[in-house]
Amino acid sequence: MQPKSLIELIDMQDKRGKFITFEGPEGSGKSTHIKLLVEYLKEKGLKAEVLREPGSTQIGEKIRQILLDTALGDMANVCELYLYLAARFQLIQEKITPFLEDNKIVICDRFNDATMAYQVYAGKCPEFIMTGFNNFINEMNVGPDLTILLDVDVRLGLKRAASLRPADRIEKKGAEFHDKVRQGYLRLAKKYPERIKVISSVGEMDEVQLRIREKVNEILQ
Repeated sequence: MQPKSLIELIDMQDKRGKFITFEGPEGSGKSTHIKLLVEYLKEKGLKAEVLREPGSTQIGEKIRQILLDTALGDMANVCELYLYLAARFQLIQEKITPFLEDNKIVICDRFNDATMAYQVYAGKCPEFIMTGFNNFINEMNVGPDLTILLDVDVRLGLKRAASLRPADRIEKKGAEFHDKVRQGYLRLAKKYPERIKVISSVGEMDEVQLRIREKVNEILQ
């Protein structure tokens, strides 16, 4: 395949859709606020393709079952990381890239920042693995345009999550691990302030959603 010219690359960038990711510790309200955002976009005459990580493909959903299986508590951290990346690349190839090339709005529940927070910062996996993967997807032009980081105290978040369903393998890693996840997310937000917008998910839901919509509207204008 011949490399694309600069003009072709610029043209691709102009026609590319918008990619919005939601991140946050367990119980931060991502699913709820994604649903509310999609309803808001629909009212504006816009349609968003909603995806989740890991998942949203046949392969990704099978990998998700493995990753969240509480019977697999002895899974090595690096094994866990590569399973997430395998599911992610399948999602990129099968869904994200085609949607963006079709100039669609794509909303994804977790993406690369989650792997940095959970597997690298909290799980102590080698960062060079993610550096290589990030470089790879940047070349594919599938990096998020906006990341909404919903922040919540870890203990409150885990309590919220426990009220909705039995804890999965990741949630069972305990408060100390999830504290490191939260700090990892905040570290990323300081590193990429133009892309990652931190919004507290504590408080009135309507107020939190309003702040999310303000950030989303900025990139859709």
